[in-house]
Amino acid sequence: MKVFLSRRTMPVLFKLVLLIAVIMVVNACVSKGAIFNVNSGSAGKNAASNVKKNSGPVTISFWYSWVGGFQDEFYDTVVKPFEEANPDIKVQMTFIENSDNSQGSDKLLTAIAGGKAPDVAMIDRFIVGEWAAMGSIEDISAYAIREDMASIYYKGVWAESQYNGKTYALPWNTDSRAMFYNKTLMKQAGFDPDRPPTTIAELDAMAEQMFKTNSDGAYEQVGYIPWTGQGFLYTHGWNFGGEWERSGELTPNDPQIVKALEWVQGYAEKYDVKKLTKFSETMRQTGRNSFLSGKVGFVYEGNWLLNETEDLDFEWGVAPMPTIDGNESVTWSGGWSFVMPKGAKNKEQAWRFMKYIAGKEGSLLWAGRKAGKNDLMCIPEVNEKLGFYKKEHLKVFTGMLEHAYIRPVTPVGGYMWDEMLRVQTLAVNLQGEPRELLEEMKKNIDAELAELMGVRKQQDSGSPRPLYAYK
Repeated sequence: MKVFLSRRTMPVLFKLVLLIAVIMVVNACVSKGAIFNVNSGSAGKNAASNVKKNSGPVTISFWYSWVGGFQDEFYDTVVKPFEEANPDIKVQMTFIENSDNSQGSDKLLTAIAGGKAPDVAMIDRFIVGEWAAMGSIEDISAYAIREDMASIYYKGVWAESQYNGKTYALPWNTDSRAMFYNKTLMKQAGFDPDRPPTTIAELDAMAEQMFKTNSDGAYEQVGYIPWTGQGFLYTHGWNFGGEWERSGELTPNDPQIVKALEWVQGYAEKYDVKKLTKFSETMRQTGRNSFLSGKVGFVYEGNWLLNETEDLDFEWGVAPMPTIDGNESVTWSGGWSFVMPKGAKNKEQAWRFMKYIAGKEGSLLWAGRKAGKNDLMCIPEVNEKLGFYKKEHLKVFTGMLEHAYIRPVTPVGGYMWDEMLRVQTLAVNLQGEPRELLEEMKKNIDAELAELMGVRKQQDSGSPRPLYAYK
């Protein structure tokens, strides 16, 4: 799944209002006796009496935000088999739009605050920690422990579903990043097309020989542009050996991340950012990834780009992204998950649905469909059964998932992503020194985290929770 740009999920004031509203809803439910015992697998007195009155199936609500015919495809592929295997449950799918460029929905948050939450919702995994900190999603630890769910997923994606040592989501799909390289351009530049670069220095040297301009001085071919594709500072930071989190502290000013941003800025200076931007804009007008034009030597991209490579008229390959020393293959992954929003009415049925669609059965059905030939799932066993560890090109992405990095699990995950994009954009446009920009980013996210957790402390009746917890 592609990584989309995100913004702050909401202002701190709205978070405070939401927390108060959720607490009021929960207190109201408790006062009415709607208590659920996870360990017994049964609902409280009121819920039990409702089951007796209603002899038909229980209808659970499932909110999702994917477009492009997802509803019909997901229903036919996964939901319908679930309903057939669980005749006491019916699933009502409802599309909700994500807010602006975020991976979260204000409509969903408003529904949660108003006590009208759906039973299950789909959200991007990297904001699970943020939503858990806001009290917007249910702690499903007891369910997950009961079913030993942690044992079936990649360790990294499971860690992304945790916050303060508790489980708040079930991972679903995942992705991986690698380097696509143009073998034809490598040959023309005098390089062995079967030996792609493995270090940053080798990448720089090969890319340099591939830049070509036309009579107007504009680029008609480029070797590499660090900020295109999946060339986020997160990507480069890890490739340079940097750490975005260390011992519970967010560290965007890590010395190796500073070096990574200096390297990115170096391309903007050496090859003229204005000319590179013009080239990228021209490629963007084609409606396809610039690498597919045959005019780009190297690009960092996700496994999803494999879906668009069948009709290429040049030789190409996939390899792990180059690193500083070339001794370790590095990637990072993201993806989506299923959560139980705070105040869900049919928890036991919701859990059964979540376990199916995010578990082995549902994941195998989804990734095994005809259109899912390059989709990666969060369960190693599923990817292995579908032959993804041996499939040409895709095996490069799959083989690194066991050790894939994830973005820090933090209440300010969305804000940190926005700050990363901001400082990278400034550096690329030569509007600041990398070290100073990243020091500023560090101060901003620390201040945001302190402000957010200060609001939470006012709501906590017990001991204050840690400002940052990543297990």
